[in-house]
Amino acid sequence: MYFHDIIGQQNTKDRMIQTVREGHIPHAQLICGTEGTGSLQLAIAYARYICCTNRGETDACGECPSCHKFNKLIHPDTHFVFPIFKPSSGKKWVCDDFLKQWRSFVSERKYFNFNEWMSYIKAGNSQGAIYGDEGDEILRKLSFKAFESDYKVMIVWLPEKMGDVCANRLLKILEEPPEKTIFLLVSENSEQLLSTILSRAQMVKVKGINPDDMRKALQEQFSMSEAELDACIHLSGGSWLKALEYIQSGDENNLFLQQFIRCMRGAYTIANFSAEKKLDKQKSLKDLKLWSEEMAKLGREQGKKYLTFAQRLVRENFIMNVKQPELNYMTPTESAFSVKFSPFINYKNIISFMEELELAERHIEQNVNAKIVFFDLALKSIMLFKK
Repeated sequence: MYFHDIIGQQNTKDRMIQTVREGHIPHAQLICGTEGTGSLQLAIAYARYICCTNRGETDACGECPSCHKFNKLIHPDTHFVFPIFKPSSGKKWVCDDFLKQWRSFVSERKYFNFNEWMSYIKAGNSQGAIYGDEGDEILRKLSFKAFESDYKVMIVWLPEKMGDVCANRLLKILEEPPEKTIFLLVSENSEQLLSTILSRAQMVKVKGINPDDMRKALQEQFSMSEAELDACIHLSGGSWLKALEYIQSGDENNLFLQQFIRCMRGAYTIANFSAEKKLDKQKSLKDLKLWSEEMAKLGREQGKKYLTFAQRLVRENFIMNVKQPELNYMTPTESAFSVKFSPFINYKNIISFMEELELAERHIEQNVNAKIVFFDLALKSIMLFKK
């Protein structure tokens, strides 16, 4: 990872380069940014630049022995700490046990998130953490002199995943750092860190990717119309991962939208039936039952994704009533549907709608009978349209 591989973030790159060229590199930096903005990528490119023996004005040279080692993430003076899980008991599990996978994973992907990493190492239902034994490993690694570089660099990805034992050991090192040692703490939720750690690290805030930089990167990699580009950039919120999700999940989201429309129309029809439309009520009720059976066939993970999608769409429809388009994050197809649907999502039922959708998601996660969960959700939607 080089600085030129990172989408946008030029101001942050310039500040990092300046600290190296002026010889004033803070010993502990907290690089904060939401997933998909390039925080970890900046940390790795920064470490490469620090260790490079023939630095350029704007990036590492790519030719020196240090850069060749960074290509494989095997530089002896740069160490990584990241969340892992314990495949079995009976031994101390530390990051080095997953280092081979980490190197492959980071080399294969420019941008990624925590869930993708945990899936890659087949963590299953394990939560993932940085365990107490990692604190001893950090101390051990930093007790050695630098092998090749002037500095030893410790990159800690998601320090908020540290347990108290590891966090307190890290704090001790930050209070009395070894000479020429640099800590790059890459966080997505710095509020979860110990306040004492926050006070000992210089904050580097990584903002969302600039729309112009996002547009340029999308145009270089994908063939999209201007309308699709505009929608993708807006929905991404400055995250490259969300932009990719928008592109890659088009067919899935279209399926979810059609199923959402089907359920809402059926529920609304029943909620507002009159005596002369008794047949419409019966037809809609049968269709909702069929809808619940079809949703159950999607499986647990797809069912959860649908319910997450439905929560977002209900929330966006409620916001749409404010009549400020810049606050909405919907695709053109979703917006076209929501123009007529949004008035029915209001202050009387919005909280109840969200609660029912969240409850259904929890039930699906707990393997409750999906057919019952979705049919119950459809019936409750009928009552909510009557509010």
